[in-house]
Amino acid sequence: MRKYLSYYFRNFDYPLFFDYVFLCLFGLVMIYSSSIMVAMIDGHEPDYYYKKQLMNLLVAFFSFAAGAFLPYKHYSRKNVMVFMVGLILALMVWVFFFGVGESETGSKSWINLFGIMTFQPSELAKLIIILYFAGAFYRKSLKTPMAELSPNHIIYPIIVWILIIFFVANETDIGAVAIISGIAIAVVAASGIRIKTFFKFFAELAILGAGIIGMILLIKGDQILTPNRLGRIKAFLNPFEYEQGSGHQVIQGYIAIGSGGLKGVGLGQSVQKLGYLPEPQTDFIMAVIAEELGLVGVIIVLASLGFIVFRALIIALTTKDPLARMITAGIASWIAIQTFINLGGLSGLIPLTGVTLPFISYGGSSILVLSFAIGILINISMYEKLEKRKHRGWETI
Repeated sequence: MRKYLSYYFRNFDYPLFFDYVFLCLFGLVMIYSSSIMVAMIDGHEPDYYYKKQLMNLLVAFFSFAAGAFLPYKHYSRKNVMVFMVGLILALMVWVFFFGVGESETGSKSWINLFGIMTFQPSELAKLIIILYFAGAFYRKSLKTPMAELSPNHIIYPIIVWILIIFFVANETDIGAVAIISGIAIAVVAASGIRIKTFFKFFAELAILGAGIIGMILLIKGDQILTPNRLGRIKAFLNPFEYEQGSGHQVIQGYIAIGSGGLKGVGLGQSVQKLGYLPEPQTDFIMAVIAEELGLVGVIIVLASLGFIVFRALIIALTTKDPLARMITAGIASWIAIQTFINLGGLSGLIPLTGVTLPFISYGGSSILVLSFAIGILINISMYEKLEKRKHRGWETI
C-alpha cells in the first residue's frame, strides 16, 4: 500500500489539484461576501450560506478523493454502466413525482433527503452522460472500428439521453437541458467516428430533442412558458425597457460590473448585493466579483476555469486511450458550456437560465459532482503521466 501511494503521488497532477482548490476557496470567500444581506433578509445568521457551503466543500473533498483514486477504466465496465444508468433514472423518476423547489426557483429539480439536505439529480446527470456515453462508445470500439460505427450501433446511449432530457426538460430546467445536450455532442465528437456519421448522430439527437421539448410544451407549456421566463426573453432583447420587472436583475448586474472598473471597489464593499441583485451568491456571483475585485478578479476566475478546460483538452488531444479522450473532452465541454451560459446570461449575450458558475456559485449538488469530475480528470492525468514515463523507460508499476 505504501509503495502504491508513493507511485500514485509521484504522478499526481498537482497544478490541476491546486487550481481546483483555489477555485473552491475563492468561491467560498465570495459566497460569504455576496450572501450576508440575503441571509439576514431570510432570517438567518449573516454567515449562513458561508457555513453551508463550507460543509458542502468538506463533503465534496471526499467526492473528489473517490474520483481521484478510483481507476477511470472501471467506468467502462458493464455492471458499473448499468448501475449509473439505473441510479440516475431512479433519481429522475423520484424528482418527477416528489421533486421540490418549484415555488422557490421555478424548477422542480431537487430531492429532499429526509429534511437534512436537498440534492439536484440533473447535476449528476451531466457527469453520468459523460461516463456512460464514453463507456458505451469505448466498448463498441473494442468490437467494431470507431470509424465504422453508425447511430444504430449506439442505440442504448441515445435512449438513455432521450430519457434524461425528457425528465430534465419536465423539471423546466432549460439550462441543464442545454448543458447535457452539449456534453453528449462533445463526447460523440471526441469518440473518433466519421464526420458524416457524427452529423447524422447530431441530427438524430436534435430531432429527438426537439420532439421531446415540443411534447412537453404541449403538455405543460403554461408551467414552462411562465411570465417570468417570457420576461427573461424580453429582457434579453431589451433589458432597459423592463427595468422594473424582468430586466431588473440584468441591469443590476450591469451596474455591478460597471462599478467595479479595473481593480474593483474592494472585497466586501459591493453595493449591488445589498438587496439590489437577487440571489447574488448563485448565478449572479460573477457580478459581485466584478464589482468588488474588478476586471482583475474576473480574469483570475476565468483563467482558473480556463486552465481546467485547457488541461482536459490537452489530455484529450494527446492520449491514445479513446476512453480517456472521451471522458476528458466531456468534462472540458461541461465546464466550458456551463461557464458560457452563466456569463452569457450575466452579460446579456443569451437569456438568463439560472445556471451556476462552476466551483464558485453557492450550491451543494454542483460542487459535489464537479469535485468528483475533477477527481476523475486527475486520475486520467496521472495514468497519462505514468504511460509516458513507462514509454521512456523511467518507471514501472
